[in-house]
Amino acid sequence: MSATPVVREWLGMTAVQRRLGDGLAVLGGARPDVLEAAPGARPRFVALGGVLLSTGGLAVVSMAFAVAMALGVWWPLALLVGLGWGAVVVNLDRMLLVGMAHDASLKRNLVLAVPRVGLALVLGVVIATPLTLQVFSAEIDTEVEAMQAEAAGAYRSSLETDARFDGLPELRERVALGESIVASGGVADPQLAAVQGDVTARQEAYDAALATQRELEAKAQCELDGTCGTGEAGTGTAYVEARAAADAQAAVVASARSSLDAAVAAASAAQGRSAELASASLASDRAELARLTAEQTRLQAAFDATNEDADGILMRLEALDRLGDRNATLAAAQLMLSLLFMSIEVLPVLMKLLLNFGPPSAYDKLAALRDSGDVEIEELQKESRLTVAAAREEMLVMAEKERIDRQKQAIIARREAADAAARAERAAAVRAAELAATAPAEAAPELLRPWDTGPMRLARTVVRNARRRPTDRVPAGV
Repeated sequence: MSATPVVREWLGMTAVQRRLGDGLAVLGGARPDVLEAAPGARPRFVALGGVLLSTGGLAVVSMAFAVAMALGVWWPLALLVGLGWGAVVVNLDRMLLVGMAHDASLKRNLVLAVPRVGLALVLGVVIATPLTLQVFSAEIDTEVEAMQAEAAGAYRSSLETDARFDGLPELRERVALGESIVASGGVADPQLAAVQGDVTARQEAYDAALATQRELEAKAQCELDGTCGTGEAGTGTAYVEARAAADAQAAVVASARSSLDAAVAAASAAQGRSAELASASLASDRAELARLTAEQTRLQAAFDATNEDADGILMRLEALDRLGDRNATLAAAQLMLSLLFMSIEVLPVLMKLLLNFGPPSAYDKLAALRDSGDVEIEELQKESRLTVAAAREEMLVMAEKERIDRQKQAIIARREAADAAARAERAAAVRAAELAATAPAEAAPELLRPWDTGPMRLARTVVRNARRRPTDRVPAGV
């Protein structure tokens, strides 16, 4: 009977979920062979694998934020870097879990746990920092702008006190004064204060003399009219005296006027000369002021351009610290958020440590049995390999001894054959000598050479007879 589509779909989902669970269990440090024998430990290792994946996911997001903030790279590239960092973190966490086998000893567990918890805390801090910065990004952006404005103001103040621009304030004042002198025709020159004071004094003297003259003229007129003084109209004695006083004051007025005109002429000449001098020096002062101002503006613009881009991770960390110093609520939230991320990172190691303090589970017992069985099997295989190696060495030794014995026998046989051949040659030489001694005298004499002597001839005859084949030799009794 064929399964319905719903059943087939359920079976397919179950197979996928099982494969996914197996992968998480292996990621959590489980051994597949032992897990098959102890399926009750499967949920625990699946949960550990899920926690490892969670820490890896946080590491991916954290590193992506950090790379984007620090380097300003494209988000997909930052995500790729984050995936690599997440794989590293998961691998480190898995190493921490796999290295902590079940052990009920408190001392050994603490010795194993302290460095692992320390490393997990370090990873937690590294992972939590970019995430915390991203959570408070709006407040940090505002504080970064304030810090950039403060830095720009501080740099501007430093430029004002820079040795390269020491004479810039004085130069600005000199240019402003020169422009005012030229614009006023020399009147604004502070060095002409004495001349201007003299003109003012003489103007005041002239005005006083003129006022006195007018009073005397009025008095003489009223004496003439009889409206004041004696009250008698006509040119009497009072009128003559008043007129004489008015005429005398007119001479004083003329003298004051002459003195005022002279002072005004001198002041005008001085103002003209001052305006000419100011106009002559104003062009060079303006050029120097423009150069220094342009240099100062260039430096400030360069700093502002760099300052506007100074919003990396270090700047944001400093901004977050400043915000925490001013705002206790934000500091508490930052602390709790950092502790949360660090707790997630430390959680797998803490879970493994707490499980080690409990009684060993079926998985732990089976794992210990498998390990001890593997050790015993390896020991047996080692003994077998040693026995086989010893037997092989013994066989090699025996074969080598046999080969040496065969070589010794061959050498002895060759030596005996050589001795027999030497004895046969000596016997043949003796028989040849005897045969030569008993040979008939009528035999054809051998051709003698001038250098043949008795002993040499006898030796050559012996050698020639010894080299003959046995079939060529004549028997002695014939």
